[in-house]
Amino acid sequence: MSSNATVSANNEFAKLSWRERICYGAGDLAQNLIFGTIGSMLLFYLTTVYGISAAAGATIFLIVRWANVFWDPFVGAFIDKHNNQKVIKKWGKYRPYLLYFGIPLTVLSALLFFPNPAVRGNIMYAFIAYLATALVYSLVNIPYGALNASLTRDNNEVSTLTTVRMTEANIGNLLVYTFLPLFVQMASPNPQLKDIGFFGMKMNLGDYTSPHAGGAYFLVMSIYMVIGFIMLMITFFGIKERVLPTQAETDAVRYSDLFIEFKRNKPLQILGLFFLIGFTFMFFGNTVWPFYTQYNIGHPEWMASINLIGSIPGILLVFLWPVVRKKIGKKQFFYLFLGLFIAGTLVLWFWQMPGFKNSTTLGYIGRFLQQWGLTAATGYMWSLVPEVVSYGEYHSKKRVAGIINAIMGIFFKIGLALGGIIPGYINAFFNFDGSKATQTASALAGIQWSMIWLPIILALIAMWIMSRYPLSDADVDRINKEIEQRKAAEG
Repeated sequence: MSSNATVSANNEFAKLSWRERICYGAGDLAQNLIFGTIGSMLLFYLTTVYGISAAAGATIFLIVRWANVFWDPFVGAFIDKHNNQKVIKKWGKYRPYLLYFGIPLTVLSALLFFPNPAVRGNIMYAFIAYLATALVYSLVNIPYGALNASLTRDNNEVSTLTTVRMTEANIGNLLVYTFLPLFVQMASPNPQLKDIGFFGMKMNLGDYTSPHAGGAYFLVMSIYMVIGFIMLMITFFGIKERVLPTQAETDAVRYSDLFIEFKRNKPLQILGLFFLIGFTFMFFGNTVWPFYTQYNIGHPEWMASINLIGSIPGILLVFLWPVVRKKIGKKQFFYLFLGLFIAGTLVLWFWQMPGFKNSTTLGYIGRFLQQWGLTAATGYMWSLVPEVVSYGEYHSKKRVAGIINAIMGIFFKIGLALGGIIPGYINAFFNFDGSKATQTASALAGIQWSMIWLPIILALIAMWIMSRYPLSDADVDRINKEIEQRKAAEG
């Protein structure tokens, strides 16, 4: 059977089963457990437990994340151009990468927190370990992203699939941003009985900024990595690729298509810029949150319970996304939830004032609103990627999902880089000192800028960018139907 016949035999507008939706979403859960832990805790770990300066930590993030910016396009083009027909017929075009690179990613991620005293404070070890992890992560993340456009062309199915995958992604966020710091504190040395700010509950929590807490980080991170790998395998075995490029389409792919596609695909340009800004202020919050609760609020023991409340919208209210979008429209959806993010961030700013920092209520309200807006805006934008892929296929007659996801990955990684790098340099500029339990007023002001004011400014910019997005739902439906008709006519 030819590759064209294989492609045409698939129902490209398939309705997905709930099993397949859940199995695909397990990949988002996996990547949050494996790499989300790094985004949330690595800079904090390096500048406290590991013992390097804020400037050195920020520089490591700068080099590694910019290396990813140049690496990702190569990965995306390679994946689209590589077309082993035996593998594709057995496993699909993008799924095999989850299997090939899942184990190396799991091992490297855990080694970032390896508690060997011989390497503590060694900047070169931290740099090499992080670089290797980031490069391998792209070989999992980009093919996984391309799968989103390979399961079905049905726009309503893509919307439902996005809802399911973001629910699972936010379960991962719950495990990372709520329970990970709690578990690390539970395993850290010098435990003390503390009120965790959740209905009077008290737990023995250790000092997770101590140089002796390395073993606690490694233990917890290793468990998270193993669970993440299991989730990746659930995705690998539980889904089917249906929207596959033909042999002719694959043979026509060139590495230069990365630049050509970006130049001619206006929806891709707009969405890419939205990704960049959205992930920048998302990772600002992820990076700075431990610093903000530790130093500006003075209650790190509350981090888990406040994050638990903040995780509710991303898990229990995700089902509202398609309803809200259908009711008010695609662009208004983003305006609404970015506005909620800004409102919640302002509540968190009010919370750090001297008369209110001992109030868990303000922490609950602020984090709930902030995370509701953040998870909706940065989660639902993934549903726009398949329509950008279809738009490119319609005009170029090449289905380059890998290249487009690599371009999205570039903007994602730049946002990831800026969200991790800039707070580190702001900390350095304002004289943050991780070896001190109490920070100066200047250092606290720097943390506040990273946590409050810069994210608000970026959210406003993101609203303006989304106002320029050109594709309506009617446009997307028409494009997909015309592509199907064209492929049927070509046989």
